[in-house]
Amino acid sequence: MSEAFPKISKVQYEGAKSKNPLAFKHYNADEVVEGKTMRDHLRFSVVYWHTFRGRGADMFGGPTVFRPWDDNSDSVENAQKRVRVAFEFIEKLGAPFYAFHDRDVAPEGATLTDTNKNLDAVAKVLKEEQKRTGIGLLWGTACLFVHPRFAHGAATSCNADVFAYAAAQVKKALEVTHDLGGEGYVFWGGREGYSTLLNTNMKRELDHLAKFLHMAVEHKKKIGFKGQFYIEPKPKEPTKHQYDSDAAACLNFLREYGLKDHLKLNLETNHATLAGHSMQHELEVAAAADALGSIDANTGDALLGWDTDQFPTDIYLTTQCMLSILNAGGLKTGGVNFDAKVRRESFEVDDLFYAHIGGMDAFARGLKIAAAIRKDGRLAEFVKARYSSWDRDIGQDIELGRANFETLEKYMLKKGDVAPNTSGRQEFLENLINEFI
Repeated sequence: MSEAFPKISKVQYEGAKSKNPLAFKHYNADEVVEGKTMRDHLRFSVVYWHTFRGRGADMFGGPTVFRPWDDNSDSVENAQKRVRVAFEFIEKLGAPFYAFHDRDVAPEGATLTDTNKNLDAVAKVLKEEQKRTGIGLLWGTACLFVHPRFAHGAATSCNADVFAYAAAQVKKALEVTHDLGGEGYVFWGGREGYSTLLNTNMKRELDHLAKFLHMAVEHKKKIGFKGQFYIEPKPKEPTKHQYDSDAAACLNFLREYGLKDHLKLNLETNHATLAGHSMQHELEVAAAADALGSIDANTGDALLGWDTDQFPTDIYLTTQCMLSILNAGGLKTGGVNFDAKVRRESFEVDDLFYAHIGGMDAFARGLKIAAAIRKDGRLAEFVKARYSSWDRDIGQDIELGRANFETLEKYMLKKGDVAPNTSGRQEFLENLINEFI
């Protein structure tokens, strides 16, 4: 098979002064930051669905993207050819990982048997390309939201047959992920929610979702899959309300149903925005619960109210992400996965490279800036000083469980009033961050 990108060589690091749009200005894979290379800190991953299956369609218009290597058929042969193209792209980009949905890499057949056979045929080529290039599978997942059978959800469907079909589909996707050496598996409940409560038994649906995940955990153990399971929060789209609405809701669900030890969170910036949070908020919630697993790297548009999945280029965003990630000890299992798509108007193949290079450079800058902030120490020192009353006397007694309402009342009756508060100095801290950006 001839090259799909014959005019593009492997993308190289050329430094901040480079004017080459097909070179990294900040991402130097071998550069060491806080004792690890950028490659190992960031663990970049290219998504199969947006990058190689995205057509540029939206709710108001048809496709604008027509790739020269793709005959737009649903044949297995076309899907196999697409794999070769995907790995050529990822290899030239220099990303160490990719991620996929089962239905994006292989076409659905007339029956589940046919569909599984198609997936096996394409997975064989994925395995060959992984071996040829050394590119690994960050995680796999099953698409349980596009087909009409999932109109009412998958694990939360009112139709028990749909639950059974979804279980069979995840079983196969998990086995393929395991066979390909995947480092994780993601559960995203695209339609695990409701459009109206008038027809919804929420308790029953949540119970079913928990049963589904416990079955997955059981099968993971049975086949010997050692990768990390993730659940991905999103509040809405395509349903009005999804049960995995944000990091806190996911953690509450996992704790309630005894799943906390089995799943960590895969967090996405655009999903955080839709939930009314910042990505840094979601990262901190997950980190506080020792549940930070992986991130989907993208962003939304402040003027648009839906999941636009744009490539991240905001240095403040990437700095905030990397500051929280470094403070949490880094990404121990997952990576920075570009769940992002080029704009509908960016339909030439070069645009795929520009988009990923920009995102990788933005996260590299965020990593270096976050490391510099940590080395400087003023931010950490300020936060430590702000909570210093908890490191001694009555604060220490409270945290160590040596206080109760009676002892605290006695303490305050004797003292008379609280010690004066100190300023939170938000503006000072924002200026401090600006010193580094």
